Amino acid sequence: MSTRSILRRLLGVEKTVIENVALDDASQTLLVSVRAAKRAAGRCPVCGRRARGYDSGRGRRRWRGLDFGSTRVLLEAEAPRVRCSRHGVLVAAVPWARPGSWFTTAFEEQVAWLALHACRSVVAELMRIDWKTVGGIMRRVQADLATHMPSPLESLVRIGIDETSYKKGHKYMTVVVDHDRSRLVWAAKGHGGHILEGFFAQLTEAQKTQIRYVSADGAKWIARTVAGHCPNAVRALDPLHTVAWATEALDRVRRAAWREAQRRQQKRERVLSPQAAASSPDLAQRLRGARYALLKNPEDLSASQRARLELIAGEDSALHRAWWLKERLRLLLKLPAAEAEAELRSWLASAQRCRIPVFVELGHRIRDHQNEILAAIRLGLSNARVEAINNKIKLTIRMGYGFRNIDNLIALVMLKCGGLPLALPGRL
Repeated sequence: MSTRSILRRLLGVEKTVIENVALDDASQTLLVSVRAAKRAAGRCPVCGRRARGYDSGRGRRRWRGLDFGSTRVLLEAEAPRVRCSRHGVLVAAVPWARPGSWFTTAFEEQVAWLALHACRSVVAELMRIDWKTVGGIMRRVQADLATHMPSPLESLVRIGIDETSYKKGHKYMTVVVDHDRSRLVWAAKGHGGHILEGFFAQLTEAQKTQIRYVSADGAKWIARTVAGHCPNAVRALDPLHTVAWATEALDRVRRAAWREAQRRQQKRERVLSPQAAASSPDLAQRLRGARYALLKNPEDLSASQRARLELIAGEDSALHRAWWLKERLRLLLKLPAAEAEAELRSWLASAQRCRIPVFVELGHRIRDHQNEILAAIRLGLSNARVEAINNKIKLTIRMGYGFRNIDNLIALVMLKCGGLPLALPGRL
């Protein structure tokens, strides 16, 4: 193998002719003069077709390549312009770098891979680039890999829609996940029906018709948008969110019971002597420490939490009824579809008669989403996969630090969760 072939392998370039190599001792930089091979020269950077030469451009320019050990590497070449019949006058494509980039393809792929596994400042320090540069590299790599993959919007049958927060919960991102391929297929800044419209705007009518099942939480804007574009799709309400509604309602009942017990205790202290008040049982204190005993699944309770739950059953019947309604709802979601339907009707009747305003309100909410809840049980469909990807998104964002540009941030999460084949240079 010739020296020039070895250099091409080390640089990670193809269809490239190496003309000269020089080492600048002062800056510890290896300057490699290159040009595109004849079959790769004179092409449009957008469509890749051959184009007629326009002029010599602005002279020679340089691209940052992968380091050789501790030595920085720069590729230098002419940058002529071509006139494409479709895209106009543009700088001719080069085989070693993406259009508009000042870095070689191998360099950008290594930066992108590192950004998925380390924080942005570490990547910038290791690769000797500015930290603001990492985001632009992520966006270019993600866009390039996506063009060489089948569209993620093809063959969508079962999807999950949700929103996830970033920037310490102050901003939101809407995500769409393909249940069958377990990957993120679309993400956009913000949440609401007008944001989700952007996803359906990218689908053809045939692709919309192909979507058969949609899982989501109970957000009305999701239901309205899905019904408007995929009226025949079956909507399934995530069981996790259904239980979360009941858990939230139970906690509201517990807080109200605690406040009432605290008022009674204060009244008792004003009437009784300090010694008698101190000897009387303090229900408010016991309710204050009963949160986990009420919210945890019974099979996960400790001995002391079970004892606390038994005490509540004897002293506050309304709170115990609320706990039992929460448990019945949680358990019926695990039943077979036929049994779950009958049990849900029974639960709705119990909630209506329970004389606990919070659970009467919850019963109306459950009744409004009854078909979606039963569809989730019948299909075995939940947002668990969507929530798992949301957690991965949050971890990736937290690890990245400092991605202020939302487009760069979305490129980062698409590289992490979108199934794109990103690998280190030279690795298969």
